[in-house]
Amino acid sequence: MREVKIGTRLIGETKSCFIIAEAGVNHNGSLDLAKKMIDVAKDAGADAVKFQTFKAENVLTKNAKKAGYQKSDGDYEESQYEMIKKLELKKEDFKELSDYAGEKNIVFLSSPFDMESVDMLYELDVPAFKIPSGEITNLPFLRHIAKKKKPIILSTGMAKLGEVEEAVNIIKNEGVEDIVILHCVTDYPAYPEEANLNVLRTLRYAFGFPVGFSDHTLSLVIPAVAFSLGACVVEKHFTLDRNLPGPDHRASLEPGELKRMIDFIRETEKALGDGIKRPTIKEEEIKKLVRKSIVAKSYIPRGAVIRGDMLAIKRPGTGIEPRYIGFIVGRKAKQDIEKDELVLTEKIE
Repeated sequence: MREVKIGTRLIGETKSCFIIAEAGVNHNGSLDLAKKMIDVAKDAGADAVKFQTFKAENVLTKNAKKAGYQKSDGDYEESQYEMIKKLELKKEDFKELSDYAGEKNIVFLSSPFDMESVDMLYELDVPAFKIPSGEITNLPFLRHIAKKKKPIILSTGMAKLGEVEEAVNIIKNEGVEDIVILHCVTDYPAYPEEANLNVLRTLRYAFGFPVGFSDHTLSLVIPAVAFSLGACVVEKHFTLDRNLPGPDHRASLEPGELKRMIDFIRETEKALGDGIKRPTIKEEEIKKLVRKSIVAKSYIPRGAVIRGDMLAIKRPGTGIEPRYIGFIVGRKAKQDIEKDELVLTEKIE
């Protein structure tokens, strides 16, 4: 399986899970809130914090309708354009956020939604481009990003396998092989029964690139399960407060929940181990107590030929293992062996 380098981190099946805390537009257009979100992501233990970069006039028409989840604030008169416009950040804001993330030693990422934003993020020298699910069939957009020759994280919400294949081929045709493919269910929030985590295996088998999961459920456990199924990257929306106004807050984790989710993933990493079947250090000690050895069933005098009925198998496990009993039977006792005494190699001829 190929490995992909983002910043100083290698992403692959044998590497630690790369966790992206998705701030998205939950800063509500405030640079101060955006910085606080970077602090929260870092404190929670995320590897990266990700925003969204766009110019509303480049992304949607002024009469585009809101999605159902975007109407949850109750402002039904506001258009999607008006809502998105309020959530824009300026180029200098992203520069400041990128620098601030660098000071906090957390990877800065942002999903571009238009070509102008791609160019701006390239100027900021982002370590990778995250392509949002809604752009997976926007082939000119994918080609424009791929020409930047940066690693690409491709989200696949709403897509069929053929559409993923087409997007991957467009990217590869521009000479980019550093691709991470994220399974995603584009619903806010998505139900756990919609997660379909076995798609991770499908994507890994179909394309041979590292895979991950962009999770829109509110579950704290599903991301850890995704990791156990091979997700090298996990992305999750978070907010400072789920009650804040805005389209994505109610489908996002609050700071304490984000930290618990990351802790679950890290605990899962430790639990999965390296796959080599061997006893632990503690088991080596316990083994001496709970396994059994060959012992004298009754007193065996020196010079006696040892028969099977002279032997028993009992704890502790510090002597000759029971599987070697055939090696003992028929040999002579080199010295007296008392009842219940371990029959050791130095005691037989």
